[in-house]
Amino acid sequence: MRSKLVLHAVDSHTEGMPTRVITGGVGTVPGATMNERRLYFREHRDDIKQLLMNEPRGHAAMSGAILQPSTRPDCDFGVLYIEVSGYLPMCGHGTIGVATVLVETGMVEVVEPVTTIRLDTPAGPVVAEVEVRDGVARSVTLRNVPSFAVALDRKIRLADGRTVTYDLAYGGNFYAILPLDQFDLPFDRARKDDILAAGLSLMEAINAEGEPVHPEDPSIRGCHHVHLVAPGSTARHSRHAMAIHPGWFDRSPCGTGTSARMAQLHARGELPLEAEFLNESFIGTHFTGRLHGTTEVAGVPAVLPSFTGRAWVTGTAQYLLDPGDPFPAGFVL
Repeated sequence: MRSKLVLHAVDSHTEGMPTRVITGGVGTVPGATMNERRLYFREHRDDIKQLLMNEPRGHAAMSGAILQPSTRPDCDFGVLYIEVSGYLPMCGHGTIGVATVLVETGMVEVVEPVTTIRLDTPAGPVVAEVEVRDGVARSVTLRNVPSFAVALDRKIRLADGRTVTYDLAYGGNFYAILPLDQFDLPFDRARKDDILAAGLSLMEAINAEGEPVHPEDPSIRGCHHVHLVAPGSTARHSRHAMAIHPGWFDRSPCGTGTSARMAQLHARGELPLEAEFLNESFIGTHFTGRLHGTTEVAGVPAVLPSFTGRAWVTGTAQYLLDPGDPFPAGFVL
């Protein structure tokens, strides 16, 4: 067996969504901050992301995280997020996966009943509180970055001539949020292709009209997620399908999406602080969210969200690259 690259991984899934946690083989990525490292990796080492996320080692909805030394003295680890669609500033399900892997592998000192892990992400520091019983990670509560509504009741014309009304919010990534029934579609996985096409059409129109830009960091920009709210959803229990660029659904309830949804509901006066919010994914799994306070981001009113979910380790692996492999960066079909 020969290989020009050996990458050590612990695979997991968070409420149905995979996270391939890379624990070794990458080395320290250059950059004074995790966002600088994100941008450097995207520019100079994208072949590693493609190798791990694309077929034949990955698949069309693959997601991962690369562990790094923290760039901050107040954090335990740094994390870079990778997926088929690119490099996210923050990933909620992925961070729950990372925290679970760190506990389950003993890479952090495990304390019962709660092991607290501080993580340095491109979007800013976050805190993972891992519930541990009998040495096992049972759930993770993630205190996310400040989240905020960008716009409410914004109208846009789609390529098919339809005009829809949506809200735009930030929870670590930008999310367009609107009722699915604006597209005259049922919340039914049998219609998943039509639902996905609807989400992608809105995404394309938003970015063509003027992509959203984070007020403090212009490298965090663009709408690549559309949160399609199911009929009957409320500010206490919401169901949705999450369409993601370039064309797949989040299997988990989406942690940064849960944060953005809570920020949107709070801006509408529908979700008070400390109220429990149950967010349900397209496959029926759940995150439980809560808003703990208010703040500002560059003068924009914001909230301080948390959400709780579960992850399970599914395997360990060493991913190799044979010098003769005809697909050194994988492929997309």
